[in-house]
Amino acid sequence: METGSTRLLLLCRPGFEKECLAEITEAAAERGAYGWSRLEADSGFVLFETDQADRLYSQLPQLVFAREAWPVTAELTDLPEKDRVSPILDALGGQPQGGQLFCDTSEGDAYRATARFAGKFVHPLRQAMRGADLLTPKDQPNQPAWHALFLDSSHVLLGLDKPEHRPRWPMGVARLKFPPQAPSRSTLKLEEAFHVFLGPDWRRTMENTHTGVDLGAAPGGWTWQLVNQGLAVQAIDNGPMDEDLMATGQVEHLRADGFTWAPDYPVDWLVCDMVEQPARVAERMLDWLTNGWTRSTIFNLKLPMKKRWQTWQGIREQIDRRLGDAGVRYHLAAKHLYFDREEITVYLTRTDA
Repeated sequence: METGSTRLLLLCRPGFEKECLAEITEAAAERGAYGWSRLEADSGFVLFETDQADRLYSQLPQLVFAREAWPVTAELTDLPEKDRVSPILDALGGQPQGGQLFCDTSEGDAYRATARFAGKFVHPLRQAMRGADLLTPKDQPNQPAWHALFLDSSHVLLGLDKPEHRPRWPMGVARLKFPPQAPSRSTLKLEEAFHVFLGPDWRRTMENTHTGVDLGAAPGGWTWQLVNQGLAVQAIDNGPMDEDLMATGQVEHLRADGFTWAPDYPVDWLVCDMVEQPARVAERMLDWLTNGWTRSTIFNLKLPMKKRWQTWQGIREQIDRRLGDAGVRYHLAAKHLYFDREEITVYLTRTDA
C-alpha cells in the first residue's frame, strides 16, 4: 500500500494519454512543479507522479484532454478476494468524511471486465464506508467525494475530490439521449458543449439569445440544437438540409461557402463543425469575432493524430495573438468532450461586447 497525495490521476479518452500527459506537464511547469508518468497506451488514464498533486488539481477546469482528475490518497495492490473492504477502510482511516462515493472505471478495452466488477462492488463498499464514518449517511453532492478506481479486482486507487472541480457527469462521460428528431448524432456534441461551457443554467442563458449561424450545417445536427433552443438560424452549406428541420420555419438555408459567406447583421451565436484544417477553421471564427459579426462561438477542431497537442498549442497562440492585436477582450475554453472523436470543442466569447 502507498499513501499520500504525491500523484494525480487523470481520466481521458483511450488513445489520448500522450496529450493528457503533455498538458498536465505543461501546467505543472508553469507553476514551478514537475512530474512524470509511465504511460499505458489506450488505457484511458494518466497517473502523474508529482509532489504537487493537490496544487495541480486546482488546474483541472482549464485542462482540455482530462475528463476528470483527483489526487491519489492511497493505492492498494493486493486486496484479498474474500475481503476487499477491510483493507480499504484501514487505508482510509483518519481521512476526511466524503459526501459521496464514485467507483470510477477506465474506458480502455483492457479494463472492461474490471468495470463490471466495480459496478457491483461499489454498493457494499459504500455501506461499509458509511459505517466507518467515511461517508455521510446520505449523499451530499456539495461536499468532497471519495473515488475508487479499480485497475483489477485486487488493485485500487483511492482519492478525494473537490466539488468545484468535479465534472458535470461522473468521469466526464456525458449522459445524453439522442433526440430522434435530430438529423444527425452530431447534435449531441453541441448539447454537451452547452452543458460544459455554459453550466447548469445553460438553457436559461440560451433563452436570452435569438439568432444564430451554423457554418457547414448540412444535414443540420447543430442547427437542430439551436432551433430546439428557440433560435432563428441561418444554415450555411452547399449540401442539403433535413426536410423536417426546414419545415420548422426557423431555418434559412443559404447555399454558400462557410469560409467566405458573411452575415448582413450581427448574430448571437456562431457554431461550426466543418471537417477542415483546424487553423483555417479557427481563423474564420476569429474573423467573425473581430468583425463584430457574433459575440459567441462554439466550434470543433479536427486534430491531426500525430500532432494533436502541438496543433492545439498553435491555435491557442493564434487566438491570443489575433484577438490581442484587435484589442478584443474574450473568454476561451476548450474540452475534448465525451462525444468528440479526433477533435476538440472550443468556446470563444467576447467579454467586451
